[in-house]
Amino acid sequence: MTLNTTPPGQSADDGLPIAGLLALAMTGFICIMTETLPAGLLSQIGASLHVSPALAGQMVTAYALGSLSAAIPLTLATQRWRRRRVLLLAIIGFVIFNSITAFSTHYGMILVARYGAGAAAGLAWALLAGYARRMVTRSQQGRALAIAMVGTPIALSIGVPVGTWLGAVVGWRLAFGIMSGLTLLLIVWVLACIPDFPGVAQHERLPFGRVLRTRGVRSVLGVVVTWMLAHNVLYTYIVPFITPAGLAGRADRILLLFGLAALAGILLTSRMVDHALRLSVLTSLAIFAAVAGLFAIGSTSPAVIMIGVTIWGLTFGGAATLLQTALADAAGEGADVALSMNVVVWNSAIAGGGLLGGMLLETWGAMSFPWAVLGLAVSGFLIAWHAQSHGFRSGHRLGQGAGEN
Repeated sequence: MTLNTTPPGQSADDGLPIAGLLALAMTGFICIMTETLPAGLLSQIGASLHVSPALAGQMVTAYALGSLSAAIPLTLATQRWRRRRVLLLAIIGFVIFNSITAFSTHYGMILVARYGAGAAAGLAWALLAGYARRMVTRSQQGRALAIAMVGTPIALSIGVPVGTWLGAVVGWRLAFGIMSGLTLLLIVWVLACIPDFPGVAQHERLPFGRVLRTRGVRSVLGVVVTWMLAHNVLYTYIVPFITPAGLAGRADRILLLFGLAALAGILLTSRMVDHALRLSVLTSLAIFAAVAGLFAIGSTSPAVIMIGVTIWGLTFGGAATLLQTALADAAGEGADVALSMNVVVWNSAIAGGGLLGGMLLETWGAMSFPWAVLGLAVSGFLIAWHAQSHGFRSGHRLGQGAGEN
């Protein structure tokens, strides 16, 4: 199977299929919103279900467990299915499980639904990058993936605060109901604008172990681990980190600033990913490390925090596009399987960032965060630097003779 199949009626010179790519971006938006919506409504949810806020918070944990445990098995199990059918299966899962969450009064049932929603997200995340790449010619893949990934920073910077506000105004149940309604509209959007593609024939299916052993795959996953751990140590505990600068009451504005900068980073990455992927990864990690150093010496200054967060957002915005492009290129015909690994590694790094950040906060305080971020960012830089022959190659990615993509 090749992943550069040109959709019917689209030549290499045609414009990007924007409507279809934005439908994929909306899928990512739904994934992030479904995952994070409970976080701002824990008191409401706890009071309604007669559980503590801590137990209500396990709705987020259940979702993460679903993504981690189901991404690879579901991807392997559905390799032979037509691609749009699999995408619609994941999206319909959001309708079902968000609706159960909205209407159920039983805490245990809601946790099961949240696990199911996480499983749907794991399958969706494993599909999105590969689907975006197949919708366009190979020379358009970088720009296409950047558009397909734009839903994530929008959800994190704008969608989550709006979702929290909406839940406070109309109630948490109706907020989840609205999510189901938006997902129904997404189904229509997918059917109207996203082309279908065949699955993998039985004789073309690549075993998990073989894909993992493909040269370059482990290097890219190593950068995913270090980069996302570094990011999530700081992002998860942003409030205690900015408190010494007197910005605790402005955390929402700080996160909005980060999100807007990340959007700009995606735009910049879309112009760089094809002809300077390696340089973009190395530059982003080097600048992120420099920002961590700046935070280490000036974290009590509001100006340093604001400037640093802006630069951090710019470097992080294109991370998903850069890393998934590098991973799919390295894996060749095993791209879908490799991208399911990415879902597991990425989400593990999110959880690991929370755990590591919590340990640092309890042991040495928030001032230890920049030093941990600096070490992790440098580690990611060194992994990428040494993966020049496979994983993060120099020059234009179309001239590298990578596997079929």
